[in-house]
This record gives sequence, structure tokens and C-alpha cells, in this order.
Amino acid sequence: MQPSAAPYEERLTAPRSWWLISFLVGVSMALILLPFGTLPMLGGLAGGTAVAAVVASAYGSVRIRVVGGSLIAGEAKIPVTALGEAEVLDAEQARAWRTHKADPRSFMLLRAYIPGALRVEVTDPEDPTPYLFLSTREPERLAEALRAARAAA
Repeated sequence: MQPSAAPYEERLTAPRSWWLISFLVGVSMALILLPFGTLPMLGGLAGGTAVAAVVASAYGSVRIRVVGGSLIAGEAKIPVTALGEAEVLDAEQARAWRTHKADPRSFMLLRAYIPGALRVEVTDPEDPTPYLFLSTREPERLAEALRAARAAA
């Protein structure tokens, strides 16, 4: 397996504010358990914060990679030879493609906290998916990595 010409990897991490929200969930649990005493209150603080942090971390652990002639986006893996042109979308265009322009058959890796996106045509006649919609912080770099991988394939 040969590496792609321009390897790309991005983790769609949750924003920093979500970690503050995780702590606030713990504070809320502590306040709920306050009538039961100090120990349950501390347990609620620790447990609520931990559970909310695990959820935020899991949601932000999804990766987009271009490796070995394939695009790997979350659980999906597609060879770059089955992909067509990539269209870089700004925040307004991405919002349109997430809502009223969206095709229900498309593959969408959405993260609402990431304004930019990349829309990639699927050219494989056997695949009913018309395009991939990928939330990404670096759409230009991802599009370039896909072009380089397609040229190397």
C-alpha cells in the first residue's frame, strides 16, 4: 500500500467551550444531589463532569484522513479513484448544503461547530451516494490532498 502524495489527517475536536459545559453539567448534578449530603454532592460533581466530558470527547474524536489512496471519514472509507471534483464550501454555502440543498442519499459527516465544509462528488456508478459532505476546518488543504492522491493513484 503506497502512501498518498499529500497525506492529510484532521480530528474534528469539540470546541473548548464544551469542556466548560461539561464542568457545568457536573455542577448541576452536584446541586441536584446537594440535599442528600456532601458526599453525594461531590460524587455528582465528579460523575456528572466525567460523563459529560466523555460524551464531548467521543463526539469530537471523529477523524478525516487521506491515506493509501483512500479517503477515510469517520466510519466511511472510499478509494479516491471513486471520487470526482471537490468543492470548497464557505459557512453560508455549507449551511445551504446541510439544509435545503441536501440530498438524503449523500454521506454527511457533520459537526455544527465547524463552519466550513467540503463537498466531494462520488463518481462510482455502483455507489448510490451522489456526494460526500465533510465538515472540516481546512477544506482547501483536504481538497488538495484528494487531488494529489487521485493523481498518484
